[in-house]
Amino acid sequence: MNLDALMVFIMITPLFSAGIIALFLRDKGTVASWLSVAASGVILALSILLLLNAPEKPYSSSIEWFAVGELTISLGFLLNEHTHLLLFVVSFVGFWIHLFSIGYMDDDKAKARFFGGLSIFMFSMLGIVLADNLAMIFIFWELVGFSSYMLIAHYCDTDEAAAASKKAFIVNRVGDLGFLIGIVWCFWKFGTLDLSQIDLAVQLDPSLAVTGLGLLLICGFLGKSAQFPLHVWLPDAMAGPTPISALIHAATMVAAGIFLLVRIDVLLTPFVLEWIAWTGAGMAFIAGFVALGQNDIKKILAYSTLSQLGYMAAAVGIGLPGLGLFHLTTHAFFKALLFLCSGSIIHACHHEQDIFKMGGLFKRMPITSIAFLAGMVALMGANYTAGYWSKEAIMTAAFALDGPIFWFLIGGAVMTALYMGRLFFIAFLGKPRSPGVEHCKESGPIMLLPLLVLGVLALVGGFYTYWPEILSQSFISEANEVYHGEEFHHAHETLKVWGTVAWISGLIIAFAIYGLGTKGDRVANKIPPLYALFRRRLFIDDVYDFYVAKIQQRFVDILGFLDLFLISGVMVRGSAGIAGLVGVFSRSLHVGSVHAYVYWFLLGIVLFWAFAMGWF
Repeated sequence: MNLDALMVFIMITPLFSAGIIALFLRDKGTVASWLSVAASGVILALSILLLLNAPEKPYSSSIEWFAVGELTISLGFLLNEHTHLLLFVVSFVGFWIHLFSIGYMDDDKAKARFFGGLSIFMFSMLGIVLADNLAMIFIFWELVGFSSYMLIAHYCDTDEAAAASKKAFIVNRVGDLGFLIGIVWCFWKFGTLDLSQIDLAVQLDPSLAVTGLGLLLICGFLGKSAQFPLHVWLPDAMAGPTPISALIHAATMVAAGIFLLVRIDVLLTPFVLEWIAWTGAGMAFIAGFVALGQNDIKKILAYSTLSQLGYMAAAVGIGLPGLGLFHLTTHAFFKALLFLCSGSIIHACHHEQDIFKMGGLFKRMPITSIAFLAGMVALMGANYTAGYWSKEAIMTAAFALDGPIFWFLIGGAVMTALYMGRLFFIAFLGKPRSPGVEHCKESGPIMLLPLLVLGVLALVGGFYTYWPEILSQSFISEANEVYHGEEFHHAHETLKVWGTVAWISGLIIAFAIYGLGTKGDRVANKIPPLYALFRRRLFIDDVYDFYVAKIQQRFVDILGFLDLFLISGVMVRGSAGIAGLVGVFSRSLHVGSVHAYVYWFLLGIVLFWAFAMGWF
């Protein structure tokens, strides 16, 4: 079988779907939606076919696109164990999210634009997964950024969505600037951007990997995977439709940053890895506190995404990228499930998202509630769920290799159970607290089917020993070493207790504080300053707002004045420019007020008298 042709078909299928929708189906939302879903189904089928026929050894091929001097930009594919896993995650989870969207967006007037955006996103994400060089990765990296901007801004007639899309776009461009500089440095240092050649060069001469280069390259990761200090865009991105939150901000796009780290791991020096480990562990812990200050069900899940991405980053930072990919995969199952469940609830409750206006959902939406519970216990790492195997492996490795990192991760596990227990006890138990919730009913079959499939995987998807070898190659050796190796035996036995205590204690604390179906946030009532700290996201967003408004904007104003006066006025136009600027200034003095002219007359007399006295 021609692997190149198969990968090309995987790539162009969503592009073809987006093109047909844009050209012919803008006002035919139903047809556009089914075309996009069909395209995602074809992608899944072709991806499985590719995986079944993938060679045992890494496979790469490329063609020259264009050359500028010594720089050659190629379009190529790289198939290895990392590609296999993420290709499956993107195509499999993406298909079920597409199918769910049929029901969720059934009454949306801009349905065609939404599904066209989904298709162009799938094209962009698949490009990152299959790319064999940094230039191609960056091209599709930016296309993913554009897709994210377009989909977050789907409800562009609301101020919240408009501001959130701009924030996501700008923050990611900050990270991408560092990423681009790192790519340029990489070409200058290695003479190529091909990942295989760079990997071989560093293996032959490890000194080629320098800290500055690694720090610049991981800027892309900090932006896409929403890690400190570029994490502020992700919670606001919940202003987009809920399926977008599931596809982009839980299962695929944010995973691209972790995938990048694995792709360039040979370029990450010990200092860079330590930075990644500490920032990831810190985010895993701190995001839980901020989640306690949110009432929007999607924003609570958004902060849980930040926390889980922290676990993945910590795994890469302590030198076990396979475990990061393992948790990326299980996280895609249960976090996509949780977002789709929240979408089912929001759709049934007439777009109500405040958990304190919900209550009693378990009785009115039992299937959605049970699916949410399955995703919740997997997210908490409850024993033998999908999240347990991947999260426990990361914490076990951290306990054995880096004690301080471990304590942040175990703290994050407690916080995860605490804020998810808060969400569940308030929204799903007790009595309804709004008319929309009181009259809600279970979603239709087309929305429930993805919940059932992902719900099963959230519970059993962590049993990696039963996975096909083609999917588990990238992490199975590290997972087996952690769970069965002598070096980790003591840590594993300890974590059996610590991990269980962590999620159970978090639930107990949540129940003690919030009870069942409470009407108001008890932390807000009893400790307002602490709640305000959580609610305002530790004031990190306020620091950014102050910087932009008080420092950056004033600096820009100064540059604008210098551009107008020195460059446009003096350097370009010369004396004519000076005369023009004097004319503009003089004309501004003619205000049409006799009182003003009297003041100018008096000033003229004073200046004339000073001149007559010989003062100047």
